[in-house]
Amino acid sequence: MQSKFVQTNGIQLHLLDSADDCVNQLEPILFIHGLTANAHAFDAVIQSGLAGKCRIISVDLRGRGFSDQPITGYTMLDHAKDIIGLLNELAISSIHIVGHSFGGFLGLYLAIYYPDMVKKLVLLDAAVNMHPNTKEMLGPALGRLGKTFDSFNDYINKVKQAPYLSFWDEAMLSYYKADVFHNADGTVTPRSKPEHMMEAVLKGSLGLPWGEIIGLCKHETILINAPGIYNLGAALLPEELAKETVSLLPNAQYHQVAGNHQTMLYGEGAKQIAVLIQSFIK
Repeated sequence: MQSKFVQTNGIQLHLLDSADDCVNQLEPILFIHGLTANAHAFDAVIQSGLAGKCRIISVDLRGRGFSDQPITGYTMLDHAKDIIGLLNELAISSIHIVGHSFGGFLGLYLAIYYPDMVKKLVLLDAAVNMHPNTKEMLGPALGRLGKTFDSFNDYINKVKQAPYLSFWDEAMLSYYKADVFHNADGTVTPRSKPEHMMEAVLKGSLGLPWGEIIGLCKHETILINAPGIYNLGAALLPEELAKETVSLLPNAQYHQVAGNHQTMLYGEGAKQIAVLIQSFIK
């Protein structure tokens, strides 16, 4: 995967692109990460069976990773225009989309309002209704934002204490390395800014009447759910709520994998997701 930058929608986006390292057995796939994540969030999924088989593009959304961080402009429309501009710059007219959490909502938005840009859609733990205590459950993940840690090792040690990390996978390291800015004094600070993520939530994932518009997504879709315990003794997306969203989509299927909302992207969950994606888009 090559690190690249493109100009789109007035900003510079960073992406990982495997265009030069594949045999095109499958059609191209665009991976879109979760709310505060980055392009490396899918490293384990890609290496679990997708690498080399098709062109894979994994993007840092605005305000995350190595992409630009405009002061404002984090609505779902802003994000969608970034992706459309990105695909235009890469001369891609339409593409399969795999979106995790916030990235799944963005994939849905693109499928609904820019249907010709999307081929098939894979939703990873993204649904109209998440657990009713989602805000509290995300506290440990969002709590790192805006803080400075004494060192990268200190940061990783704090990450490993998170309630949702039931195991550590070395593939997580690339994700967390891209998550922080290394300061001159040796300290590290998460790249995503809390005010930007709050705008993305309020004007993005929570800013649209998903229950009313989700039926407009006519694309073939699979919703992959990881109902393992995430925090506070519950799954971030319980099985019944995932299936509720599948019932609202005209052309969707439900699949379940190992892990929880975070660990599904690693270990056994990553392997299962890679198999499901290959079977779905071939």
